[in-house]
Amino acid sequence: MDRLLVMSVFVAVAEEESFAGAARRLAMSPPAVTRAVASLEAHLGVKLLNRTTRYVRVTEAGQRYLDDARRVIAAADEADEAAAGINAAPRGHVTLTAPVSFGRLHVMPCVVDYLARYPETEVSALLLDRVVNLVEEGVDVGVRIGELPDASFKALRVGQIRRVLCASPDYIARHGAPTTPEQLAHHQIIAATSVSPMVEWRFEREGEAHAVRIRPRLTVTNNDAAIAAIARGAGIARLLSYQVAEHLAAGSLQVLLADYEPPPMPIHVIHREGRQASAKVRALVDLLVAHLRAEGSLQSPAAGVPGQVSMPIANMD
Repeated sequence: MDRLLVMSVFVAVAEEESFAGAARRLAMSPPAVTRAVASLEAHLGVKLLNRTTRYVRVTEAGQRYLDDARRVIAAADEADEAAAGINAAPRGHVTLTAPVSFGRLHVMPCVVDYLARYPETEVSALLLDRVVNLVEEGVDVGVRIGELPDASFKALRVGQIRRVLCASPDYIARHGAPTTPEQLAHHQIIAATSVSPMVEWRFEREGEAHAVRIRPRLTVTNNDAAIAAIARGAGIARLLSYQVAEHLAAGSLQVLLADYEPPPMPIHVIHREGRQASAKVRALVDLLVAHLRAEGSLQSPAAGVPGQVSMPIANMD
């Protein structure tokens, strides 16, 4: 039994959730795929897959073996590419992860460029608003926003983003601009959260922390909805600078209380390769780093940004 081959077959079946789908992916016959998985289960003495006429799913033992098999296959691919030489053309499958909005705006254009440059590569992009464990979930490259608690990965800093309060010029003209965080209690707040009817926003000025609890007038479950609401003059929202960069540049939104912004959050490209990164990962990391470092909206300082306003409070309607 070719262990690496049957591992690859099992991974394909688990990911496709279908023997027929795995057969098409691997250019094998369905009976050959079935025999390979059966021989692997017989060798291990463990049931890896639950099969019915409608679906194929991994068992609990199968999920653990799937994670390990992915790592073994990735290590074998690395060894092949290292033996082929550092100048080998990138080829094979790469999995990357990034936050949803950031991935859509800044990572996907780079992925499209990567696929166009290297026709023998394939990419799976996991755009998720949670921290993905690269090792456990078989991910090669990640884009992380915020401080990195785990120093076990190779990390390249590519920029920073800020938490900004924004409102439209129309809202500011009608309601005025707050000059301290405490004055937000007198404004219409739009919050992108579904956790609690009360929101606590933290601010910082000259090393002094400010925490303000606010009851939002409108609560939405994603940032795009919050941006749409404040662009129409519905109130003030707290967002990440990259999410509103185009609106700020166009003047349709303006930044409030910039002097009270907390410190910027760093952006890193991380990967889990060893001493010698594979060509496919190295090429993707290089493209991501170059693209993100060239993006001006990710390099801006915390103060003096376009769209920032500071004005006296007008009478409330």
